[in-house]
Amino acid sequence: MDRILHTYFRSSAAYRVRIAMNLKGLEADHVFIHLNRNGGEQFGEAFRAINPQALVPVLSEEGVQISQSLAIIEYLDEVYPQVRLLPSSPVDRAFVRQLSLGIACDIHPINNLRVLKYLTGPMGVSEEKKSEWIAHWITLGLEAVEAQLKQRGSVGDFCLGDTPTMADCCLVPQVFSAQRFNVDLSGCPTVMAIFSACQGLPAFAAAQPSRQPDAE
Repeated sequence: MDRILHTYFRSSAAYRVRIAMNLKGLEADHVFIHLNRNGGEQFGEAFRAINPQALVPVLSEEGVQISQSLAIIEYLDEVYPQVRLLPSSPVDRAFVRQLSLGIACDIHPINNLRVLKYLTGPMGVSEEKKSEWIAHWITLGLEAVEAQLKQRGSVGDFCLGDTPTMADCCLVPQVFSAQRFNVDLSGCPTVMAIFSACQGLPAFAAAQPSRQPDAE
């Protein structure tokens, strides 16, 4: 089967999908879209024809193209259910989606590359203020995740019990991003314990940005 993943090593969204595919044992040919080179390869006509949003990742499989990381992960979970990333229980599945959406929709987008470039470009925000912006929103978001995990009380090694789910696929790249920007996560011990447990699994380790062929 022809399966292509348009990706960029440092993209948190692409990182999520790489983890999910590794957990499921799925391979893909990677097409690397550099988000900074030449003003951003994602804005080129060729890639916009694939994804008009000019965002990675995009999964192409059997003539179907899917963008948005959570849509890709849910698609993979439905088509390749041998390793489930969404639980069978509706309540558990809703909790996993709650955590995943909280990270992918509320934390990550406002610290995404295009937002940060707009802050320091047209908005004239200094690098120092940009760092404050990043730390504020990541800390606020992950402290909320920490509270949700404790409130639910079903945390094992991972966000829900002792098996990785889509929530862990989202959590790890967000913590990685926090560490990259030197954000203090001392107030999130549960989050950090889950991050550590995930890092011990080959599927997560192999998806790390530094291990991608396009890493700089």
